[in-house]
Amino acid sequence: MKKSLITIIIICFSVIINAQEKQINNSSYDLGDGISFSFNEGNYLFNIYGFIRPAYIYNDILSYEQEGTYKEISRQFKAKNSNLFIEGRAFKEKVSFTIQMNYSSSQPLVEAFIGYHIDNSTAIYFGKRQVFHNNLEMTHNEDTLRFTDTSLLGQNYTQSSEEVGIFVESSFGEKFVVEPKLAVTSGDRRNSFGEDSGDFDLGGFKLGSRLNLYPLGPFSDGNENTAVDLIGEEKLKIQLGGAYSKTFGVSSSMGEDHPGLYDSSGNHNFPDYSQLFFDLLLKYKGFSFLFEYADSYTSNPNLVYTDENAFNILIPQHISEHLILGDSYNIHLGYIIENGLGVDFRYEMANPEFDMNTESLLQSFDSYGFGISKYLDGNNLKMQLGAYKADFDSGNEITYGEFLVQIAF
Repeated sequence: MKKSLITIIIICFSVIINAQEKQINNSSYDLGDGISFSFNEGNYLFNIYGFIRPAYIYNDILSYEQEGTYKEISRQFKAKNSNLFIEGRAFKEKVSFTIQMNYSSSQPLVEAFIGYHIDNSTAIYFGKRQVFHNNLEMTHNEDTLRFTDTSLLGQNYTQSSEEVGIFVESSFGEKFVVEPKLAVTSGDRRNSFGEDSGDFDLGGFKLGSRLNLYPLGPFSDGNENTAVDLIGEEKLKIQLGGAYSKTFGVSSSMGEDHPGLYDSSGNHNFPDYSQLFFDLLLKYKGFSFLFEYADSYTSNPNLVYTDENAFNILIPQHISEHLILGDSYNIHLGYIIENGLGVDFRYEMANPEFDMNTESLLQSFDSYGFGISKYLDGNNLKMQLGAYKADFDSGNEITYGEFLVQIAF
């Protein structure tokens, strides 16, 4: 399916090039925007750009087990991201395509989709794409993050934010902007392509939606897809958002494994799984504030067994060992001064639905984070330093720090 999708995109691009009637071509290069080619008086655009994020990471994990106390310290230097984007658009034909690769990952294909632009405010996309029915932070690319890494809320409820499906996005208004979005996806995250020919989707499809409101108007150009106020909004700008998704038969919390859950006949029997997100983002003269709330729950979990012979029925609290269940909060506060130096703080907490189950995937914790960023050329060239600590009710502790340099090209 991966090869077929990329082949379709290449064919579409070939059609775009062959459709040109008059060859008036231009090219340009800008840091962060990459190499751009313009054909036929700007009616056809082709763009190649990307970014790299080499980082040094320190981890200190303290865990309490029945056998005793364990302390694990690790240090590593790695390239967190080596992303390359290839994009094209034909304005007259109202079509576009995007391919994104991350060569630091064992599964390098991040996105591959085509789009049909009905007008300037409404578009339909098909393929593998970053979804919008997650918490707000996980709808932003890695190169626009406030901290060196995503929050624990984002890692717990989302982890990988790309899915295969059909996506519809629209926008209405000027002074009061409304952005409704709707998607139907495989609901199986990156596993939609499988590890091999024998690894296929077992879960059902997912319905996802998001609604963003901008009561004081949209953010300034270049200041939209990040929680940081890079531009320095002269007037207070607010984004209110809500997202909801429901998977009809979820194979796991992330769709990347297939737990043994069956009905009385020995067939796979997966519960429905819903996620709900609310977020508030404020920006004003370099100051920014982000609040996120996440909740997840199951439905239709009756008569689920943990073996094909239907001897062992699933106890309700044990479903939390297969799915992320419960609610979480995430608060960011940051300020960027005129010389491009940013200071940021983060606080998070989680409340698992079955807090007495020590095997629950979602554990109760409080987490704190502090970050310093130096924006030499916005997100095109920056350095970031972060220190984080998570205290779990079980007594476990995670302390980690990270320094990274980001270079866009």
